[in-house]
Amino acid sequence: MLCKYREDDLRNTTVQSMSSRSYTTRFSYMASEIAGQLIFCVISFYLLKFYTDVYGISAAVAGMILLIARCVDAFDAPLWGILFEKTHSRWGSSRPWFLWLCLPFAVFGVLTFVTPHFGPASKIIYAVLTYVASSILYTGINTPVTSILASLTSDPHERITLTTWRMFGSKLSVLFVNLSVLPLVSVLGQGNDRLGFMRVMPIYALGTVALYLVAFRNLHEAVPTHRHRLPVARSLHALRGNAPWHIIFFSSLFFWIAFIARISSAPYFFQYVLRRPELTSIANSMDVVSLAGIFFLPTLCRCFSKRNTWVVALLGSIAGQVILGAGTFAASIPLIFAGWILGFLASGIAMAIPFSVLSDSVDYGEWKSGIRAAGLLTAIGAAFCLKAGSGIGGAASAWILANTGYVPNAIQSSSALHGICASFIWLPAAAWLLATVPVCFYHRYECLEPRIRAELEARRRIAALVSGAV
Repeated sequence: MLCKYREDDLRNTTVQSMSSRSYTTRFSYMASEIAGQLIFCVISFYLLKFYTDVYGISAAVAGMILLIARCVDAFDAPLWGILFEKTHSRWGSSRPWFLWLCLPFAVFGVLTFVTPHFGPASKIIYAVLTYVASSILYTGINTPVTSILASLTSDPHERITLTTWRMFGSKLSVLFVNLSVLPLVSVLGQGNDRLGFMRVMPIYALGTVALYLVAFRNLHEAVPTHRHRLPVARSLHALRGNAPWHIIFFSSLFFWIAFIARISSAPYFFQYVLRRPELTSIANSMDVVSLAGIFFLPTLCRCFSKRNTWVVALLGSIAGQVILGAGTFAASIPLIFAGWILGFLASGIAMAIPFSVLSDSVDYGEWKSGIRAAGLLTAIGAAFCLKAGSGIGGAASAWILANTGYVPNAIQSSSALHGICASFIWLPAAAWLLATVPVCFYHRYECLEPRIRAELEARRRIAALVSGAV
């Protein structure tokens, strides 16, 4: 009887310990996302307007900077992926990059919003160099947040749960930044926005470094991976015939074109179309409503499948844009905010799902080719799509403004107002429609997941036995 009590106590202690580790992992995974968003959210939401209205760069040139910088940065994503595949330290393949890159990323995030008194040409060069550097470093430190998921657990449902925690962190940090950045710029800059951004960004940078160090300390790569360095050509075999990864890639690319076009155009819409610039921070903080959908994401995916949840979320995003258009036509602020909120609610779900299913595509690639290339697949499937989509979305919005006669800090012409509405409402709607098409074909691969998981686990057991025998 005494032995039974001891066994029960040991079992209870073990379960409590596993539960504690599970929540430590979830909080730490969430912290890794918050860390990146503290800086990247400011860049995504406010950099275009910062360039045109604070630093004095024309809309056309600002659009070109966004496109060039993001496209250059997008093509470094595969290089980062290859580097991650060749990283085998005592901390793992993905985890050490939180430690190595947190400080450089924070420094260049600050420098992006520093405004030295250069001439017109030097301003552009400085903007390109600092923005490209901060974007490259963000790719380097954010891609491991996605790639490490495949190594944290092999359970698809736990991956969904971890992705949900990650998205909670993303939305909470976006809420914090949008509620705080412009008021802090105003207070600390005392009416001088240049000075305000220079004083605010170091505060966010300190938080970024601290949170990445928390993630580095507590996240551990538990799923077995290749311990030898794969040649680049062999790693690329994981892409060949990986249909679910191709679906994720094309859908994610168009998703980010839509999302960035929408949020980068918002400050212009509220200032010049509605003539209510004070609503910009409030509107951007509404991104927090996406937490409602993300909270139910694991349940939705179990009940309705990932494909169906994904498609409905993208269609909901389009519906939000249509309502925005109707509200603008009717000059109804309540209707505009209804569409704006629906867009955030639906796009939050559509944003979260690819980060989870990318890990499933890593499993699919290993099952099909025998190669587990988590770093390469997630670098291209997540970072490349985010950066290329962001560059195209931001540049397209800026070019629409430039070609319709936008003039910074002035009363806009009818043509310019139509251009703002086009970049804010209809460009995102069209891109989200294109993002929906490939997702419709995802279900056939989702049905294979139980088989893939079982066969991979069997292969790993056999490999472990062979390795032990040797």
